[in-house]
Amino acid sequence: MQSKGTRLVAIMIAAVMALAVAGCSGQPLSTREKSTGVGALIGAGTGAIIGAAVGAPGAGAAIGGAIGTAGGFLVGNELQNRETQQAQTQSQLNSQQQQIEQQRREIEQLKSQSEVE
Repeated sequence: MQSKGTRLVAIMIAAVMALAVAGCSGQPLSTREKSTGVGALIGAGTGAIIGAAVGAPGAGAAIGGAIGTAGGFLVGNELQNRETQQAQTQSQLNSQQQQIEQQRREIEQLKSQSEVE
């Protein structure tokens, strides 16, 4: 009974910490921040469950939370880098599309001018 209570406390502490971090920012969480938080919560929960099996749910939650945080950060960082790269590529495509449209208009103007002459 006591291990369930300790596990619940560890999970609640992790959830409160995640909410505190989310509440500190005036902007929506980035992909990196979301993944770090999810990793921390999953790691803490898993660590608490494993720790409860060996009689140390608090230590398991702490270790699992740390490992989950690191893993979540790495995954979130990679996802955010890819999002940034995709946004840059899309921006370049949009710019090139605008240039193509401008050149088409210029070609049409030149055609109409040469027909008039």
